[in-house]
Amino acid sequence: MPSPVVLPRLSWGAPDASRRALLVHGLGSNGPLMWRYGVALADAGWRADAVDLRGHGTAPRALDYTIAAYAADLAATRPADGTAWELVVGHSLGAAASTVAVAADPAWTRRLVLIDPAIALTDRDREIVRASQEESFADPSPRAVREAHPHWHEHDVELKALSAQQASRWAVQQTSVQNAAWDVTDAATALAVPTHVIASDPAVYSIFRGKPAESVVEANPRITMSVVAGAGHSPHRDKPEATIAQFLEALEALDT
Repeated sequence: MPSPVVLPRLSWGAPDASRRALLVHGLGSNGPLMWRYGVALADAGWRADAVDLRGHGTAPRALDYTIAAYAADLAATRPADGTAWELVVGHSLGAAASTVAVAADPAWTRRLVLIDPAIALTDRDREIVRASQEESFADPSPRAVREAHPHWHEHDVELKALSAQQASRWAVQQTSVQNAAWDVTDAATALAVPTHVIASDPAVYSIFRGKPAESVVEANPRITMSVVAGAGHSPHRDKPEATIAQFLEALEALDT
């Protein structure tokens, strides 16, 4: 088991809220970019804590950027009282690492929501991710983000630019290099907690829907899935209203 680092947190909701959620961002991003989920949860009476993953945001830098290392950090991240999370929400890389963490310890969270999860990457997906990250690092300015995504909320534009400025380029590159076989399908198939996947639209681009990794939905009866029409890999930025509506519906279903 890799040695964990302590991940910095950003929070939404009352400190004494009875329900606690953990929000985990994707590759090259940061905790603040999960703000849509944080706001939605706080409005619903939850306390939501978003973390910066190792090598990202203001989190400690390290040498190990395997999915197992990211998962070890998350497994060591608990609510303030040390109990289990009521909910973990992970996007992309954060979803893969969360999947590994809860497969190893089902008591870590009671529910799991995976946003276009990077469960297993095809060679084409790996190239798309590599090119996207290189583009982000080439010009990490709000202007460049705004030109590439003119329909995004200004918060997302500013935070996406900030995340590229904060992240370790080496760490992002090593995340690809050190995970030569990017496949946590076995962990997803073994999930023992109620799990919902919010997938992106493959007509735009999805790293999960329509890919071999989607087989885990049929393989594990605890996993359900919905698709955000018209959204790319970050549905909470591309189609925020539809994504949050599906998210809240999923929470209600996972409670039953």
